[in-house]
Amino acid sequence: MSNENSYLEGFASIEGTKRFRENSLKKGIAENHFKKFDDLYLSSIGMGTYLGDLSAHEDKEIEDALYESVKAGAINVIDTAINYRAMKSEKSIGRALQRLVKDGIVTRDEIFISTKNGYITNDGDFPQIDVLQYMQKMYIDPGVIKASDISSGYNVLNPNYISKCVERSICNLKLKTVDLLYIHNPFESWNQDVSKKEFLEMLYKVFEVYEKFRNEKRIRYYGMATWTCFRVNKDNKDYLSLEEIHNLARNVGGKKHGFRFIQLPYNLAYSEALFLKNQSIDEEKNLTILDAAMKLQIGVFSSVPLFQGRLLNTNIPDYAENMTNQILKLVQIIRSTPGIIAPLLGQKKMEHVKENIKIAEIPLLSNDEFKSALRMLIDEK
Repeated sequence: MSNENSYLEGFASIEGTKRFRENSLKKGIAENHFKKFDDLYLSSIGMGTYLGDLSAHEDKEIEDALYESVKAGAINVIDTAINYRAMKSEKSIGRALQRLVKDGIVTRDEIFISTKNGYITNDGDFPQIDVLQYMQKMYIDPGVIKASDISSGYNVLNPNYISKCVERSICNLKLKTVDLLYIHNPFESWNQDVSKKEFLEMLYKVFEVYEKFRNEKRIRYYGMATWTCFRVNKDNKDYLSLEEIHNLARNVGGKKHGFRFIQLPYNLAYSEALFLKNQSIDEEKNLTILDAAMKLQIGVFSSVPLFQGRLLNTNIPDYAENMTNQILKLVQIIRSTPGIIAPLLGQKKMEHVKENIKIAEIPLLSNDEFKSALRMLIDEK
């Protein structure tokens, strides 16, 4: 089941994630480190795999970082994308999961894996073929897509391309079933090129592909990974209504559709998710994106909690007892935010892995502590 050429069977389950949590508590992880969504126990820190070069050294660092984080009980949420490090991040995750299962540290059903597709990419194991050559050779020449299917933001929503990418991600990750598949920054990549009506028609066809893979039990959930569309005012050209996207998925998949997650930036610089009241659900107006997601039973993961390192030198008050470590101060407020399942932290170096394990050993802020910290941070601004 876990030799290097086999695919791991199963997916994150109620029983598996509960078992992971119980084992984690025995290793010193904080009791409330795990948040429950759709009856799954998910760690309040996830591992991101975006940055890095294409070297074998980086491959091994990501693989080892994931292995040690899961082994410590700190993380059972892993996030990637087919274009991250030109498919090599997905492959590193696949190898780490094989090792974890083979070594008896976890079973497949304890770990929640998300990936994304939509952006063009090449295969980093063949670096001599650049991304445009790769797209020409693999997709345009065989007639899978036309060159005009690539947006000015280097994104493709053609269902043929999406299907091929899903297949490739499954192969890279060596999984029979991927827990969550996002369409990657679709509106941000297309809204300069097509009308909103045309975009929604394209997105409908993507959701049809995802529902097909769900019916085949090759993905469990799907969602949208975003950058700006849920963080701007309604009158902004970049704006999208979460309710409209939810209704689109319902039209495709019925009441039991798989559109259950979104991802968006949220940190001390990008705080719109918490404060900007730009969403409506039915007749209820002036909701934040976090409010709207909760009402629609959509889970939210957040990206760039450290703003890719740019917040590390910011002056942040010690807003809670023993809260003096800069990374802890940045992450703790994000992971404790109601409506956020987990921020996704990029990590490769062992010192960063150890820091994140320590964070997982610290309890989340209570609601009162969170409100108090928020007041202190707002006053500081």
